[in-house]
Amino acid sequence: MSRLPKIHGRRELDPGKLFRIEQLDLEFSNGERRRYERLRSKGLGAVIVVPMRDDDTVLLVREYAAGLHHYEIGLVKGRLEPGEDILEAAQRELQEEAGFAARELFELTELSLAPGYMTHVTHVVLARDLYPSRLEGDEPEELEVVPWPIADLKSLTARPDCTEGRTIAALYIARDHLLHPEDD
Repeated sequence: MSRLPKIHGRRELDPGKLFRIEQLDLEFSNGERRRYERLRSKGLGAVIVVPMRDDDTVLLVREYAAGLHHYEIGLVKGRLEPGEDILEAAQRELQEEAGFAARELFELTELSLAPGYMTHVTHVVLARDLYPSRLEGDEPEELEVVPWPIADLKSLTARPDCTEGRTIAALYIARDHLLHPEDD
């Protein structure tokens, strides 16, 4: 395995609201020098929650996606707040976006969005034994909750309004965990 490139310099190019653009001057183990740019997350990471209404049904939400300028069906998700651990953030986001809380929360894994140029990490959390509980969130409108059979991910991912990679990956990871819990 190659050793990590040596960082000769770092420079912030753009201090945005959610991300900073950082330029790295690197030297690889073979002596090659390159300049890379990456997005550094200003936050503590994020959570994406797979809320299981029952053993067969996951609860999705429909919300506006500004990047694509359409409504997207996906999982509950959001940033970790200062002082908040992963499961607390998952519980809060679940209450804000879907109007439920969970008696059982379990972190399945972490996902990176684009490790070649982003530092951001999203924690995938499975939520079970749900009960109604609502917190006010920061969404500009109430989100529609969409129950979906977790066994039918093929139909879901064929829809033009279910395209987010984190949602798709988290659903398949959760489905596999639920089918084979002994493998974890």
